[in-house]
Amino acid sequence: MGTRVLLVDDEDLVRTGLRAIIDAEPDLSVVGEAADGAEVGPLVRRLRPDVVLMDVRMPAVDGIQATRHILDSVPEPPKILVVTTFENDDYVYEALRAGASGFLLKRARPSEIVQAVRVVVQGDSLLFPTAIRNLAARSRSREAEDGLRRAQLTEREAEVLRAMARGMSNAEIAAELFVSVQTVKTHVSNVLAKLQARDRIQAVIAAYESGFVSPR
Repeated sequence: MGTRVLLVDDEDLVRTGLRAIIDAEPDLSVVGEAADGAEVGPLVRRLRPDVVLMDVRMPAVDGIQATRHILDSVPEPPKILVVTTFENDDYVYEALRAGASGFLLKRARPSEIVQAVRVVVQGDSLLFPTAIRNLAARSRSREAEDGLRRAQLTEREAEVLRAMARGMSNAEIAAELFVSVQTVKTHVSNVLAKLQARDRIQAVIAAYESGFVSPR
Protein backbone atom coordinates (compact mmCIF):
# COMPACT_ATOMS: atom_id res chain seq x y z
CA MET A 1 0.00 0.00 0.00
CA GLY A 2 1.40 3.39 -1.00
CA THR A 3 1.69 6.65 0.89
CA ARG A 4 -1.62 8.51 1.26
CA VAL A 5 -1.41 12.31 0.98
CA LEU A 6 -3.88 15.05 1.95
CA LEU A 7 -3.46 18.48 0.31
CA VAL A 8 -4.38 21.64 2.24
CA ASP A 9 -4.02 24.99 0.43
CA ASP A 10 -6.38 27.88 -0.21
CA GLU A 11 -5.21 28.17 -3.83
CA ASP A 12 -6.89 25.79 -6.28
CA LEU A 13 -3.97 26.06 -8.68
CA VAL A 14 -1.44 24.96 -6.06
CA ARG A 15 -3.56 21.95 -5.07
CA THR A 16 -4.04 20.97 -8.68
CA GLY A 17 -0.31 21.14 -9.36
CA LEU A 18 0.59 19.15 -6.24
CA ARG A 19 -2.02 16.51 -7.05
CA ALA A 20 -0.62 16.04 -10.57
CA ILE A 21 2.94 15.64 -9.24
CA ILE A 22 2.04 13.24 -6.43
CA ASP A 23 -0.44 11.10 -8.34
CA ALA A 24 2.18 10.56 -11.06
CA GLU A 25 4.22 8.48 -8.60
CA PRO A 26 3.35 4.78 -8.26
CA ASP A 27 3.91 4.75 -4.48
CA LEU A 28 2.06 8.02 -3.68
CA SER A 29 -1.59 9.03 -3.99
CA VAL A 30 -3.70 12.06 -3.08
CA VAL A 31 -6.69 10.93 -1.01
CA GLY A 32 -8.28 14.33 -0.43
CA GLU A 33 -8.05 18.12 -0.54
CA ALA A 34 -9.00 21.04 1.70
CA ALA A 35 -8.95 24.80 1.12
CA ASP A 36 -8.46 25.83 4.76
CA GLY A 37 -7.02 24.53 8.00
CA ALA A 38 -10.49 24.44 9.54
CA GLU A 39 -11.39 21.50 7.27
CA VAL A 40 -8.35 19.39 8.08
CA GLY A 41 -9.30 17.66 11.34
CA PRO A 42 -12.42 15.84 10.07
CA LEU A 43 -10.66 14.92 6.80
CA VAL A 44 -7.67 13.46 8.61
CA ARG A 45 -9.94 11.33 10.82
CA ARG A 46 -11.98 10.10 7.86
CA LEU A 47 -9.26 9.61 5.23
CA ARG A 48 -6.32 8.59 7.48
CA PRO A 49 -3.55 10.10 5.30
CA ASP A 50 0.10 9.31 6.01
CA VAL A 51 1.21 12.84 5.12
CA VAL A 52 -0.53 16.23 5.07
CA LEU A 53 0.90 18.89 2.75
CA MET A 54 -0.25 22.01 4.59
CA ASP A 55 -0.05 25.61 3.39
CA VAL A 56 1.37 27.61 6.28
CA ARG A 57 -0.69 30.74 5.57
CA MET A 58 -4.45 30.41 5.05
CA PRO A 59 -7.30 32.91 5.63
CA ALA A 60 -9.31 31.34 8.46
CA VAL A 61 -7.24 28.68 10.24
CA ASP A 62 -3.55 28.79 9.33
CA GLY A 63 -1.14 25.90 9.09
CA ILE A 64 0.24 26.42 12.60
CA GLN A 65 -3.17 26.17 14.28
CA ALA A 66 -4.19 23.24 12.09
CA THR A 67 -0.93 21.40 12.85
CA ARG A 68 -1.41 21.81 16.61
CA HIS A 69 -5.03 20.65 16.37
CA ILE A 70 -4.20 17.51 14.40
CA LEU A 71 -1.28 16.48 16.58
CA ASP A 72 -3.20 17.13 19.80
CA SER A 73 -6.49 15.53 18.84
CA VAL A 74 -5.85 12.72 16.33
CA PRO A 75 -4.58 9.33 17.54
CA GLU A 76 -1.54 8.24 15.48
CA PRO A 77 -1.54 11.52 13.53
CA PRO A 78 -0.04 11.85 10.04
CA LYS A 79 3.26 13.52 9.30
CA ILE A 80 2.76 17.18 8.43
CA LEU A 81 4.80 18.90 5.76
CA VAL A 82 4.17 22.66 5.71
CA VAL A 83 4.25 24.40 2.34
CA THR A 84 5.55 27.95 2.13
CA THR A 85 6.60 30.63 -0.35
CA PHE A 86 9.60 31.83 1.68
CA GLU A 87 11.98 29.57 3.61
CA ASN A 88 12.76 32.30 6.17
CA ASP A 89 9.07 32.72 7.06
CA ASP A 90 8.55 32.91 10.84
CA TYR A 91 5.30 31.01 10.31
CA VAL A 92 7.34 28.04 9.08
CA TYR A 93 9.42 27.92 12.24
CA GLU A 94 6.32 28.17 14.43
CA ALA A 95 4.74 25.30 12.47
CA LEU A 96 7.88 23.20 13.00
CA ARG A 97 7.83 24.02 16.71
CA ALA A 98 4.14 23.05 16.76
CA GLY A 99 5.07 19.58 15.48
CA ALA A 100 5.32 19.70 11.68
CA SER A 101 7.90 17.22 10.36
CA GLY A 102 9.37 19.52 7.73
CA PHE A 103 8.64 22.20 5.18
CA LEU A 104 8.59 22.55 1.43
CA LEU A 105 8.90 25.59 -0.81
CA LYS A 106 6.11 26.18 -3.32
CA ARG A 107 8.70 26.74 -6.03
CA ALA A 108 10.28 23.32 -5.42
CA ARG A 109 10.82 21.06 -8.41
CA PRO A 110 8.49 18.05 -8.77
CA SER A 111 11.32 15.66 -7.85
CA GLU A 112 11.99 17.66 -4.65
CA ILE A 113 8.32 17.56 -3.67
CA VAL A 114 8.17 13.79 -4.13
CA GLN A 115 11.43 13.30 -2.24
CA ALA A 116 10.22 15.49 0.63
CA VAL A 117 7.09 13.38 1.07
CA ARG A 118 9.15 10.18 1.13
CA VAL A 119 11.69 11.63 3.58
CA VAL A 120 9.09 12.67 6.17
CA VAL A 121 7.36 9.29 5.91
CA GLN A 122 10.63 7.43 6.50
CA GLY A 123 11.59 9.80 9.31
CA ASP A 124 15.30 8.89 9.25
CA SER A 125 16.73 12.20 8.04
CA LEU A 126 16.02 15.93 8.12
CA LEU A 127 14.66 18.10 5.32
CA PHE A 128 16.60 21.30 4.53
CA PRO A 129 18.86 21.30 7.62
CA THR A 130 20.58 24.57 6.61
CA ALA A 131 17.29 26.46 6.38
CA ILE A 132 16.16 25.07 9.74
CA ARG A 133 19.49 26.16 11.26
CA ASN A 134 18.99 29.69 9.90
CA LEU A 135 15.47 29.85 11.33
CA ALA A 136 16.64 28.51 14.69
CA ALA A 137 19.42 31.09 14.87
CA ARG A 138 16.83 33.67 15.91
CA SER A 139 15.48 31.68 18.81
CA ARG A 140 17.02 30.79 22.17
CA SER A 141 14.95 29.35 24.98
CA ARG A 142 15.72 28.89 28.67
CA GLU A 143 13.01 26.23 28.74
CA ALA A 144 14.80 24.28 26.00
CA GLU A 145 18.10 24.73 27.83
CA ASP A 146 16.60 23.31 31.03
CA GLY A 147 14.95 20.48 29.09
CA LEU A 148 18.22 19.43 27.50
CA ARG A 149 20.00 19.53 30.84
CA ARG A 150 17.31 17.34 32.43
CA ALA A 151 17.54 14.88 29.53
CA GLN A 152 21.05 13.86 30.61
CA LEU A 153 22.08 12.54 27.22
CA THR A 154 24.97 10.11 27.14
CA GLU A 155 28.08 11.11 25.22
CA ARG A 156 27.05 8.90 22.30
CA GLU A 157 23.49 10.25 22.27
CA ALA A 158 24.92 13.77 22.21
CA GLU A 159 27.05 12.85 19.18
CA VAL A 160 23.99 11.47 17.44
CA LEU A 161 21.95 14.61 18.17
CA ARG A 162 24.70 16.82 16.73
CA ALA A 163 24.76 14.65 13.61
CA MET A 164 20.97 14.82 13.32
CA ALA A 165 21.20 18.63 13.43
CA ARG A 166 23.66 18.51 10.53
CA GLY A 167 20.96 16.75 8.51
CA MET A 168 22.63 13.34 8.46
CA SER A 169 20.52 10.24 7.90
CA ASN A 170 20.73 7.20 10.17
CA ALA A 171 22.91 5.43 7.60
CA GLU A 172 25.29 8.39 7.37
CA ILE A 173 25.54 8.65 11.16
CA ALA A 174 26.25 4.92 11.37
CA ALA A 175 29.08 5.25 8.85
CA GLU A 176 30.60 8.22 10.67
CA LEU A 177 30.45 6.60 14.12
CA PHE A 178 31.39 3.09 12.88
CA VAL A 179 28.27 1.46 14.32
CA SER A 180 25.28 -0.32 12.80
CA VAL A 181 22.21 1.50 11.51
CA GLN A 182 20.14 -0.36 14.10
CA THR A 183 22.39 1.01 16.85
CA VAL A 184 21.88 4.53 15.52
CA LYS A 185 18.10 3.99 15.44
CA THR A 186 18.26 2.97 19.10
CA HIS A 187 20.25 6.10 19.99
CA VAL A 188 17.82 8.30 18.03
CA SER A 189 14.86 6.72 19.83
CA ASN A 190 16.57 7.33 23.18
CA VAL A 191 17.27 10.98 22.28
CA LEU A 192 13.65 11.56 21.27
CA ALA A 193 12.36 9.93 24.43
CA LYS A 194 14.69 11.88 26.73
CA LEU A 195 13.88 15.19 25.03
CA GLN A 196 10.17 14.30 24.85
CA ALA A 197 10.38 15.11 21.15
CA ARG A 198 7.75 13.86 18.73
CA ASP A 199 10.25 13.32 15.95
CA ARG A 200 13.68 14.20 14.60
CA ILE A 201 12.95 17.81 13.79
CA GLN A 202 11.60 18.53 17.30
CA ALA A 203 14.82 17.16 18.78
CA VAL A 204 16.93 19.32 16.46
CA ILE A 205 14.93 22.45 17.31
CA ALA A 206 15.47 21.71 21.01
CA ALA A 207 19.20 21.30 20.34
CA TYR A 208 19.41 24.72 18.67
CA GLU A 209 17.11 26.57 21.08
CA SER A 210 18.99 25.23 24.10
CA GLY A 211 22.35 26.27 22.68
CA PHE A 212 23.52 22.64 22.67
CA VAL A 213 24.17 23.03 18.93
CA SER A 214 25.26 26.41 17.63
CA PRO A 215 23.41 27.72 14.57
CA ARG A 216 26.51 29.56 13.45
